[in-house]
Amino acid sequence: MLPLGPRLSYAGTMKRLFLFAILCLPAFGADDWGPLQFLIGQWTGDGGGDPGQGSGAFSFTPDVQGKVLIRKSFAEYPAAKGKPAYRHDDLMVVYRDEASRKLRATYFDNEDHVIQYAIEASGKDVVFTSDGPVPGEKQSAPRFRFTYTSAGPDQLSLKFEIAPPGKDFAPYITATAHRDRRSK
Repeated sequence: MLPLGPRLSYAGTMKRLFLFAILCLPAFGADDWGPLQFLIGQWTGDGGGDPGQGSGAFSFTPDVQGKVLIRKSFAEYPAAKGKPAYRHDDLMVVYRDEASRKLRATYFDNEDHVIQYAIEASGKDVVFTSDGPVPGEKQSAPRFRFTYTSAGPDQLSLKFEIAPPGKDFAPYITATAHRDRRSK
């Protein structure tokens, strides 16, 4: 049996290590977004200069002590085919649903859209799919799907698809993006 002094010292050390582990767990876990980790950073869209094509940028940033990811995005479209130049801004909050523990997102934009998304991640893809109609209801609004695919540590391909009511998803926008070197 250990003398009283070393036992207290050992117990005190173990308590301090246990307390340190408990205090550090949330910080370590909050910074790990698992299959979404590759999205974190500042991104710039790569595009051509053809009329009607836009340019833009977006970011995924942990916030609220790492409990949510905030995506801010903008796209600028030049005047084309009689339409004036236009800027689109949006904000998305990615979170883990408390009941299901699944990843979800809520999207807001300057066109007054508010869209709820389910998130599925597999391999190099992260897919945001808007919620469908409530079971038993007829689909009266379009659905949306946004896919991010890692094309390397600093490259992404993006695909935004729309499914009109009663129809399948069809590509609406395809693009690539590169990580802003200042965000590393």
